[in-house]
Amino acid sequence: MRFAHVRLPGADAPELAHVTDAGVLPVAQLVDGGPRTLEQLLAGGSALLDAVRSAGDAFSGERTPTADVTFAAAVTAPPSIMAVGLNYGAHAGELNLKSDDTPTVFTLWPNSLAGHEGTTTWSRAQSESVDYEAELGVIIGSPTKNVSEEEALDHVFGYTVVNDISARNIQYSEAQWCRCKSLDGFTPVGPYVVTADEIPDPQALSIWTRVDGELLQDATTGQMIRSVAKLISHLSQGITLLPGTLISTGSPGGSGYSRTPQVLLQDGSTVTVGVEGVGELTTHCRTVA
Repeated sequence: MRFAHVRLPGADAPELAHVTDAGVLPVAQLVDGGPRTLEQLLAGGSALLDAVRSAGDAFSGERTPTADVTFAAAVTAPPSIMAVGLNYGAHAGELNLKSDDTPTVFTLWPNSLAGHEGTTTWSRAQSESVDYEAELGVIIGSPTKNVSEEEALDHVFGYTVVNDISARNIQYSEAQWCRCKSLDGFTPVGPYVVTADEIPDPQALSIWTRVDGELLQDATTGQMIRSVAKLISHLSQGITLLPGTLISTGSPGGSGYSRTPQVLLQDGSTVTVGVEGVGELTTHCRTVA
């Protein structure tokens, strides 16, 4: 199944919708008292998901065309956003940073979340070295603690697309990476959450970035240094990953900062990141003085 947070025409706020080729339909219209956010859907467990799935499969009425809605972030209130750095060898090399034996892990702040086709704005005085990073996002579906690598994928609810936008000048000037990647709107997520049953192997997906139509990242998730299962197992040791936790699993090579000449995001840039079977996520860029 595919879900998204969308604002319907004339609506005051976004709500969770079931997405098919025919369009979108609020989940609250599929089942009585249905969830209005992904977090509420997850809180209902497998029984609620099964009820939504059955109702969605049976529904034959009209849906709102996808082109007529506005997307919010695919996750709106995750209990945590955990990001993994240097998880592709090519990206670690091009940034001249060492990929250690254990993952580089940092958190992202919720103010950074943004939706598909949104506009991210930043101050040129703060950074003129803003970069893109296409990443596969993983959403935890059940409380996950001390799981083995073999068990890890059983705890995944679904997958989404993340653009881990980064202010490189801040990144290289500070010991931590949270702030350089958590400016307002610097974590676009979506547009969809695709349930795990539709992605049998998260290590067999193409992943890419286009900036103003030019293909700049082109790789596969099979090039990860640490697989999704290994990351979940590692992150869960001694820490309960709560349902709705978003894990951004790292970016492949091809970043704009490392190119000669550099290709950095600037006023008027449009960046689209995509993951095979999950979707494409577009962000419009604007700068201010």
